Amino acid sequence: MRESDLGSDPAALRAFNRDVVEEFRANGGKVGGTFEGADVLLLTMTGARSGQPRLTPLEYFVIDGRILVVGTYGGAPKDPAWVYNLRANAEAHVEIGTESYDVVAHELSGDEHRKLFAELVRLAPRIGVYRTRTTRQFPIFELRRTDGPGRHMAPAFALP
Repeated sequence: MRESDLGSDPAALRAFNRDVVEEFRANGGKVGGTFEGADVLLLTMTGARSGQPRLTPLEYFVIDGRILVVGTYGGAPKDPAWVYNLRANAEAHVEIGTESYDVVAHELSGDEHRKLFAELVRLAPRIGVYRTRTTRQFPIFELRRTDGPGRHMAPAFALP
């Protein structure tokens, strides 16, 4: 099942995400299934409309020391919900492996987006395949670690 197929069934997407989160936390950040072999992080952010914590597992890429996530949504015609959440509130929390810390999400644009998108397609050719399924530009966010004070989102948040 494609990521975008899950999006059409909110209950199935919640169950899928819950299972991935449980597996991630039980195995020190390692997961199988559709994420087998991928680098996965857990991203906790504030819901754009609800204001409530939202947790989602995402594949991430490290390019030149920068942690990047890309909103492919399997090539669906709309962006995944986590993109709207980060656009509304860039403060978030990540879990990578057994490490956990706060971040600020910075959406890339222009030449920076074009350059890094090409590199992402080189690293994960399926992203290029997803791009052929839609006319939208896939958003790319850099997750920048924050060291200063700020609202800390509890990493122990669990999906219902």
